[in-house]
Amino acid sequence: MRRAVECDCSAPLRYLRVSIPRQELDLIEAGRVVQTWPVSTARNGPGERMGSGCTPRGWHRIRAKIGAGLPLGTVFKGRRPTGEIYDAALEAQFPGRDWILTRILWLGGLEPGFNRYGEVDTTWRYIYIHGSPDSGVNGTPSSHGCIRMKNVDVADLFERVDVGTRVLIES
Repeated sequence: MRRAVECDCSAPLRYLRVSIPRQELDLIEAGRVVQTWPVSTARNGPGERMGSGCTPRGWHRIRAKIGAGLPLGTVFKGRRPTGEIYDAALEAQFPGRDWILTRILWLGGLEPGFNRYGEVDTTWRYIYIHGSPDSGVNGTPSSHGCIRMKNVDVADLFERVDVGTRVLIES
């Protein structure tokens, strides 16, 4: 797929970098990695198409932060807290559920035709960086397209970034 030239896709001074091969997310400041967290990206690998179950590549920005102040393990459905707190009993009650927990950083693509607009739009694919049961973040790609993090890690990241922070997802 051809990359758009309309995007100012140069690296800003402070941004997040997600490495699909390494299954890691780095916080970069002034060209230096200041923190790294493990993640789990899509089981189906990288890709931008709607319905693909893939993690989209390229430059994105955080378009919304959801869940400030809520307890670790808060369960979300449709970007709203359900009132549940994740635990083993809830997991047993809903086996196989795609858990979105603790915090949500909703991503929007910045590259028209590649990860923005139409059938490749990251925002309308509902791609997030979000909390997950910690067992689901073990260095193995296993999500449905989102970037999963351990709950304490996503809460830490949430406090360090703002809406508008750029995110580079690399394959």
